[in-house]
Amino acid sequence: MHRHSKHGIILLSPAHPLRGGIAASTERLALEFQQAGHEVTIYSFSLQYPSFLFPGATQFSNDPAPPDLDIRTCVNSVNPLNWLKVGLELRRLRPDLIVARYWLPFMGPCLGSILRMARNNGHTKVVAIADNVLPHEKRPGDRLFTRWFVNACDAFIVMSKSVLEDLRIFTQKPAANIPHPIYDNYGEHSPRELALAQLGLSTESKYLLFFGFIRDYKGLDLLLEAMADERIRRLDLKLIVAGEYYGNKEKYEAQIKRLGIENQLVMRTDYIPNDQVRHFFGAADLVVQPYRTATQSGISQMAYHFEKPMVVTNVGGLAEIVPNGKAGYVVPVEATAIADAIVDFYENGRAVAFTAGVAEGKKRFSWAAMVEGVLDLAASTG
Repeated sequence: MHRHSKHGIILLSPAHPLRGGIAASTERLALEFQQAGHEVTIYSFSLQYPSFLFPGATQFSNDPAPPDLDIRTCVNSVNPLNWLKVGLELRRLRPDLIVARYWLPFMGPCLGSILRMARNNGHTKVVAIADNVLPHEKRPGDRLFTRWFVNACDAFIVMSKSVLEDLRIFTQKPAANIPHPIYDNYGEHSPRELALAQLGLSTESKYLLFFGFIRDYKGLDLLLEAMADERIRRLDLKLIVAGEYYGNKEKYEAQIKRLGIENQLVMRTDYIPNDQVRHFFGAADLVVQPYRTATQSGISQMAYHFEKPMVVTNVGGLAEIVPNGKAGYVVPVEATAIADAIVDFYENGRAVAFTAGVAEGKKRFSWAAMVEGVLDLAASTG
């Protein structure tokens, strides 16, 4: 496979009308492949998760479909007859390359089965982009399902050292560590005054942002504890919590009441439409990711796009993405350490220097580098 020639490429991954960061980044990757001259089709899911596995309100977005993309919603994650149908179709189509997105072992049987059939044509190469290899929230069968998927691929893109280490538990096949590109598909920067007006927020306060689905591993409870720190109370800061609860809503509400921080919070816990994302980042001085575990995070790459400094915990690949003292802070997984960073940011006037550090650092994260990495890997497998 020659990297510089044109290829027929299938992306096997969630996409519109499914919502979330993986769908959005897959669409952006497809556009980058198209801009490089390749023919691209996305094979997405007609059924992604059974309802008992999905804790949110809905898996579907009301946002308009992205223009100029061929998205086929045809994969059923739980129906082996569907896997057979899709796998045989891909085998017959003989694409040069299938790029399969892997983020959850539950998807291993479906994706691994489809890919095995597709590769039986003796022509198609498979490169997986592994957001995770082992999940944040472990379940029985994780390793078995992951092994089934991994053995169906030729090569792998990972986006952090921790995921590469997990991958090496299963295979020594070719792999490249390429950072997640920035999320530049949520529109232009929203100036602070416009953003606050759009969100109906006062210009008198300063704002922190916790963005994304609320899951226990993301450590919102640590950030809520930090907000109760007396130093932060004196700074007149407000925390915007923007994202849908994925379970345990009552636990967080009880914690907020116990800490007495209701007046320090702006709770926007419905799904955030794509065209509103830029206003939440525009309103914030600092994006906080207090994760208990992580591999990499799309939220960091959104913050880079909108040029917002970050506080991240020292887990997974987050420290690889956010240089401590340049684009923000890398801190231990402790409420006091998170509070220390927030206080330092405001009391020592770090905004200008850190914003410049983010603007410089975002140059590392290009979609062109991801496309080149995928094609290089595919070519290296013969």
